[in-house]
Amino acid sequence: MTRTYRMTARAEAADRTRRRILSAAAELAGERFLDEVSLEDIAERAGVAVRTVIRRFGNRANLVEEAIDVANAQVASVRDQTPPGDVAAAVEAIFDDYERWGDPLLMLLAQEQRQPELKSRLDAGRADHRHWVERVFSPRDEEHSAQLVAVTDVYVWKLLRRDMKLSPARAKRAVHGMIERLVV
Repeated sequence: MTRTYRMTARAEAADRTRRRILSAAAELAGERFLDEVSLEDIAERAGVAVRTVIRRFGNRANLVEEAIDVANAQVASVRDQTPPGDVAAAVEAIFDDYERWGDPLLMLLAQEQRQPELKSRLDAGRADHRHWVERVFSPRDEEHSAQLVAVTDVYVWKLLRRDMKLSPARAKRAVHGMIERLVV
């Protein structure tokens, strides 16, 4: 009787390596401008050889695109849990996202003019944010939607948390108050 060979362990190891590389790329993208991040830097952070990174992703551009796609998917999975009309849950969702992804996102946004290849991925994130706002808050019209998108934007989080140095709790209360005034 022959035994079926399964490459489960190898596939799992390859997936862990892929996730480490993507995580390293995301971390470095949050620390430095992309043109200052080399494949060597990413490989070193991930604990793999450069040829492993190249074999998995082909080049730095493909790696960066996939890292952004993974981050966008993680953000969407958290935000998709937000019940429509629940302001408190919405504020928790955006703050969870921004506390994890806010600084790397701001770093990418700062490079949008220098790195045109980022535009499509950043535009997709913007569209996802608008759709989330529409699903959660059911804005009355385009102007109301724009207000809700603005008040839940990463730049408001940056202003409150980074520039004004508010604690997460105080920043959440501020955003919650702004949203409450908009949804009455």
